[in-house]
Amino acid sequence: MKNIFARVTKIAAFALPALLLAGCELGPKEQEQVGPRGTGLVLVSDPDTKAIVGEVPPPPYELTAEMIGGQKSSEAYQNVKVLGDVSVDEFNYLMLAMTTWIAPDGSDVKDAGCTYCHNPENMASDEKYTKVVARKMLQMTQKINATWVPHFNQQANAGVTCWTCHRGNPVPVNNWSTAVPDPKSITGNKRGGNTPAKTVAYASLAYDPFTDYLAGKESIRVGGKAFPTKASTASIQSTEKTYGLMMHFSQGLGVNCAYCHNSNNFAKWEDSRPQRVTAWYGIRMVRDINNNYITALGDVWPANGKGDYGNRRGPHGDPLKVNCATCHQGVNKPLGGYKMLKDYPALKGGYTPAPAPAPVVAAVPAPAETAAVAAIAKPAA
Repeated sequence: MKNIFARVTKIAAFALPALLLAGCELGPKEQEQVGPRGTGLVLVSDPDTKAIVGEVPPPPYELTAEMIGGQKSSEAYQNVKVLGDVSVDEFNYLMLAMTTWIAPDGSDVKDAGCTYCHNPENMASDEKYTKVVARKMLQMTQKINATWVPHFNQQANAGVTCWTCHRGNPVPVNNWSTAVPDPKSITGNKRGGNTPAKTVAYASLAYDPFTDYLAGKESIRVGGKAFPTKASTASIQSTEKTYGLMMHFSQGLGVNCAYCHNSNNFAKWEDSRPQRVTAWYGIRMVRDINNNYITALGDVWPANGKGDYGNRRGPHGDPLKVNCATCHQGVNKPLGGYKMLKDYPALKGGYTPAPAPAPVVAAVPAPAETAAVAAIAKPAA
């Protein structure tokens, strides 16, 4: 018996390192070559762990051309500050869809359906903060669809609706807030890293790359040579934070690095895939959402423990914000590329002006990148 135990222990001692070196994922992988041979442009995916694209709810009913015309909602209802130029029929159509997207009847949500945002005795009142938030989010959705088209690769009707993020939940499942800092004492202070976290795909990197890059305006400029030069002055801390953000991109979209980068030279724009330009716009779009819409609501967000629908703020008091996973949820195209916007023309924008302040869609990249971005983004002749 003792010999058998010793033999099993010996086998385990050899097998465990082999499993660790296998990358923690067993089974076959799928590979797709997306660039010239020898450039490392290969996408790797696990068929057993591919993200499942959820079912897209159908429109509440058919929206006909006759329904889009007619009396405006602002003429029929009181206190319509957004969507006032939309017809009454289209307005009601969208409101019905929104209850399914955010607080569907029959769910565990308090005051599900229309009463999640409205006082049923006075639908025009703004007494519920959720209605004020919904109004701002409608403006945000219109702004995304009207302004951030470069992030959608110019695809018609490939924008977003409330469902893209919410998926039937009052608060999108994938959200973030500024992370709790490490203890101020030397003991136990990990300097914001060395703690495998979901935010960075469980890598031991800086676990809050979002505050500076997706809410702040800090530039991502880590891409130096193998040895330090005058042109490469990025610190180790910013390097780790950048890689943490890249790990989030990879996990949030269900792709590996070669989806955007040429592994022969990660920093070189000329040899990158067009998806890198799409991501460049996406970073700035997320900043616009977080700063000009979510954070801009300020005290509209209730303090934690004081709202009727659960916490809407993080431990530091900042509101729950969005990142790439909020929309993508593990696939490179939200909803698997389903063009849901075509059924909801009121969300395309154009009915109301975008709120100020609104940054320019995308100031051109740093001078060294400008020509490369133009070359990549330029469609084939």
